[in-house]
Amino acid sequence: MDLSVRKAREAYSYRAGVYDQITVEVATEFALTVFVDGQEFATLVCTPADLEELVVGFLASEGIIKSYGDIQALLISGEDGSAYVSLLAPVTLDPAHFAKRYITSCCGKGRQSFYFYNDAQTVPVTATGPGLQPAAILQLTAALQQESLLFQITGGTHNAALCDHIGAIIAIRTDIGRHNALDKLCGYLLMERRSATALVLAFSGRVSSEVLLKVAKMGVGTVLSKSAPTELALQMAEELGVTVVGFVREGGFTVYTHPERVRLPMPLS
Repeated sequence: MDLSVRKAREAYSYRAGVYDQITVEVATEFALTVFVDGQEFATLVCTPADLEELVVGFLASEGIIKSYGDIQALLISGEDGSAYVSLLAPVTLDPAHFAKRYITSCCGKGRQSFYFYNDAQTVPVTATGPGLQPAAILQLTAALQQESLLFQITGGTHNAALCDHIGAIIAIRTDIGRHNALDKLCGYLLMERRSATALVLAFSGRVSSEVLLKVAKMGVGTVLSKSAPTELALQMAEELGVTVVGFVREGGFTVYTHPERVRLPMPLS
């Protein structure tokens, strides 16, 4: 099975009245079916890179594991598009709480409510996080765009990066699905046994309620995005103690929640 992250194909371009045949690079999609202790759990449509991190982060996000040490074995099979996970403490997936799902790369998973079973079990209240200078916020978002090479080539991916408070990227992950990019970073944190409480998340997509939940589950206190948040995401951010900074572009940004983590030049009234 082909695990390349992009493919070349012929297309037609129309620019300024000129019609031409061109070769373009297109982001690929890969269907990865996750089995937990022999039980089919979910199929993730993703970019075929950093797949171990994706599986680890996804299982943590769904409440199946709490740490990387909960996994006894993890095998990614590119031949049949499957991930086989064995846990130290085997589980039986209760259909009342979990159901086999086909999770696409689109923006939503169709959750019915915030306090879905696994969310209620795994979302902490974030009370920590570094203070950020405005210059660092602008620098981190610009660095995310500069480092997002697959997006620059294909225009078809989302990007997420864990950063420090002074503007340096610690880890960056890319995927056709924005949720997958976040799960890959979650997997990175678990596999490296690293805390995220002193880190910031820079993100390329809209901050929806599900994105906010994943940020909170990782223990990240601040999320930066060049796009907009949703109202439900902001309600959750207020409750969970997450700072949301949106529309980071053209030298400015909007701080929506918990502005105490942003070192604004003027005191807030």
